[in-house]
Amino acid sequence: MTILTETKDGPLVLSPDQIEELGKALDELRARTVADLGDRDREYLYSIIKAQRGFEIAGRGLMYLGFLPPVWLAAVAALSVSKILDNMEIGHNVMHGQYDWMREPGLNSRVFEWDTVCPADQWKHSHNYIHHTFTNIHNKDRDIGYSILRMDESQSWNVLRLGQPLYAFALMMLFEWGVMAHDLEIENVVRGKRSWAEIKRTVLGQVKKAGKQALKDYVVFPALTGPLFFSTLAGNVTANLVRNVWAYSIIFCGHFPTGVQTFTEAETENETRGEWYIRQMLGSANITGSKLFHIMSGNLSHQIEHHLFPDIPAARYPEIAPEVRALCEKYGLPYNTGSFSKQIGSVWLKICKLALPPSLVKSDPSPGVIVMRQRKASEVGV
Repeated sequence: MTILTETKDGPLVLSPDQIEELGKALDELRARTVADLGDRDREYLYSIIKAQRGFEIAGRGLMYLGFLPPVWLAAVAALSVSKILDNMEIGHNVMHGQYDWMREPGLNSRVFEWDTVCPADQWKHSHNYIHHTFTNIHNKDRDIGYSILRMDESQSWNVLRLGQPLYAFALMMLFEWGVMAHDLEIENVVRGKRSWAEIKRTVLGQVKKAGKQALKDYVVFPALTGPLFFSTLAGNVTANLVRNVWAYSIIFCGHFPTGVQTFTEAETENETRGEWYIRQMLGSANITGSKLFHIMSGNLSHQIEHHLFPDIPAARYPEIAPEVRALCEKYGLPYNTGSFSKQIGSVWLKICKLALPPSLVKSDPSPGVIVMRQRKASEVGV
């Protein structure tokens, strides 16, 4: 692989040797970080779990006073924070295996379940394996638009794309359900590429998990508040919506703002370790913010670092980010970062723009980095 980076003085070319140097530097950074894991990381996770449980208890308890509007709002806020922490800073990161080294059964990636309708094992297949292995590779990574959105100019356009902003809004509001449906590969079912026999086990797992979640949030807890059943039901629905909107926004900011690149299968065939690292850098974006913002995002505000080191505790990403950024600058690679308003604005602009026919839309300029595969001798007849 040769990386060409456009500069004011012309293209900067990274040789295969330089790419491998970069890969070794990132390997060393990972090794140093892993060697330093210990009590600090363990106590951090425990503190987040304690906070999450405290917010949930507070939210559930305040629902018994939900007839008072200010108290109802406080209950919804507490429950929303609880669900966000559970899904993002705890669930997402634990299921990536970031804390398997602790050897605590309840926090092991193989058995952990989270407070959302998608079964953990299905999410780990579609996310941990498919997405993180084939990041932004067309026809491999189904997270490029989640099979319903056109998020790259190379994706085909048809008249149904005109409704894309509405599809994106619906996905945002129902994000946990969209994540659940992702592993079904519905588009392949419709095209006849997957049969009922192939998805039967997946569907049964989803029905079981989603049924438990719906029973808990929409029947049991509302019923426990007696005459406040509908008030509590509305509060639980609202908390889930808040979590959905927040998770969607953070994830889309990390994957689809201006400057994030996609790749073809040919470009990424037989990647070296260094080339894999570079693809993760070019296919991700960060969000700037406060320490609290990073915690509430599950540190997915450091999406670049997460894609480089998905199994390192996410709380370490702010520490290693300066070194990752310095390496990007050293080798002329972009480090895509910006405020939440900038990144989310860029995402929604892209969603609306790519909904239109290509003939009506001006193509974006090259993001500045071109990935080119070196041709094998057999391919050029040598």
